Amino acid sequence: MRRPFSLLVLMICAMPVWADSLDQLYKAAGWADQRAHFTDAVGAAQQRYRNSLPPAVFQALVNNSNQRFQAQAMDRRAQAQLRATLPDPTAALTFFQSPLGRKVVAAELLATRKDQLAKNAEGLPKIQASDNRLLLIDHLARALPAREAGAEVSLAIAGVAADSLSSMLPGLFGGGQAQGMLDGQRQRLMQQIGSDLNNTLLYVYRDLSDNELEEFATFAESAEGKAYYQAALAAVRAGLAVGQSGADLN
Repeated sequence: MRRPFSLLVLMICAMPVWADSLDQLYKAAGWADQRAHFTDAVGAAQQRYRNSLPPAVFQALVNNSNQRFQAQAMDRRAQAQLRATLPDPTAALTFFQSPLGRKVVAAELLATRKDQLAKNAEGLPKIQASDNRLLLIDHLARALPAREAGAEVSLAIAGVAADSLSSMLPGLFGGGQAQGMLDGQRQRLMQQIGSDLNNTLLYVYRDLSDNELEEFATFAESAEGKAYYQAALAAVRAGLAVGQSGADLN
């Protein structure tokens, strides 16, 4: 009779430490900073729509995007999903708190800063690399869910406009029609991202040495790395709430 009680006590005592590990991982892997960069991108997208939409539609878009992409709500959804899908955060936390992990996160955050996105709006420069470095990047491209995550970000921003039109014109997009359009666009975006993914990764991780790239790829291809990146993709989708209407988020 004592054993179940002992296990219960152990679980209760371990929960704050476990939660703290996930909180540390969320910070160490740059999630909050990337969400802030996404907020900047949403603001830029809103301004692009300003002159191409009727005032009422534009205001609906702003209201919907501000609701959908409210910072605390995005963090809460992403963290909850990461907590639900990552059984053990220890290995990922160890990696992202290491010197190499910090260097990887710094490179990713630099690439998504609004000034860097504006600088490379017309496309990234073509990066020349040795055969060995190209091979390492290819391994990394296969291990990271970059195609999928990039498509979700694009769909999230584009989906706000459709959601805004639907809120003003109920029934404009039927449920099945909207989901079919979403799935089709997701596949097209993944193909577009995949066509230049290796060059993108060469650019983003240009300051990593070949040895560092190999160590990064080794982590990404490990069982622990795969578990983290699968959970990370699920957390991205949850945070962005792609495919959910504004009513679903209320």
